[in-house]
Amino acid sequence: MSESPIAAAPVTPASPAALVEPFFDPATSTVTYVVHTGRGSVCAVVDPVLDYDPKSGRTSTGSADRVIAFVREYGLTVQWLLETHAHADHISGAPYLKQQLGGKIAIGEHIRTVQGVFRTVFNLGDTVAADGSEFDHLFKDNETFHVGPLTARAMHVPGHTPADLAYQIGDAVFVGDTLFMPDVGSARCDFPGGDAHTLYRSVRRLLDLPGETRLFMCHDYPPESRGPAFETTVTAQRRGNIHLNDSVTEDAFVQMRTARDRTLAMPNLILPSIQVNIRAGRMPEPEANGVRYLKIPLNAL
Repeated sequence: MSESPIAAAPVTPASPAALVEPFFDPATSTVTYVVHTGRGSVCAVVDPVLDYDPKSGRTSTGSADRVIAFVREYGLTVQWLLETHAHADHISGAPYLKQQLGGKIAIGEHIRTVQGVFRTVFNLGDTVAADGSEFDHLFKDNETFHVGPLTARAMHVPGHTPADLAYQIGDAVFVGDTLFMPDVGSARCDFPGGDAHTLYRSVRRLLDLPGETRLFMCHDYPPESRGPAFETTVTAQRRGNIHLNDSVTEDAFVQMRTARDRTLAMPNLILPSIQVNIRAGRMPEPEANGVRYLKIPLNAL
């Protein structure tokens, strides 16, 4: 974590600066962000992480507690807990942060599609309604909202999953899993409802934003030549993204992405993560013995 918030250029002369504080979780390569306008302001938290040990089945809150400490140190008020999608590589820390700090848990309205698919995979029955009601708010494409004085917009960018959103907050865009850093490329498209053609078009929508727009990644899987990095720009992506720069056609991308996805194993935490994250990060109810249980479907994925 950096020592102080990272200042952004104002969108217009009258706009406040969007300040972004990143928290990198090396266990899942996930970046959580706090977006605010300075001490004592309102903030949003993007893609919070709950720590989970798959060997023991134990959860812990170290990653989320770092976010809480920062929010309290700067006297921030949490307005939003924003999920870019139902993650397959970490369990959401949003319910814990809401309990500690308040705020509304929000995701895109197409989470209903993802809930419907995985309710069947995990045989969850009535424990998941598949209507998005587990979340406090479902964003529509291009819906505008505010983070204190900052104007924000939800952008539907499917392809990795049917429900992915990017959040444009001031001059900063939190892209979820549509893009990685330029030297890493793009996210897989072989999850249920994923589609490489759709992802290409979603990325082009993001890359049509002004060149100086700051893009913040949800993950980084760095090559050995560098450490973790998660901030770039539209211009840098258009020039240098190894999968999706301006010289790459849709057909070429789809051919590459489809071939690459055939070689990839499932994420380590997909089975525990998805069944929790489609519930807005809430764990299953305890059984008669007081213990909560996650399901592991055999030969289903």
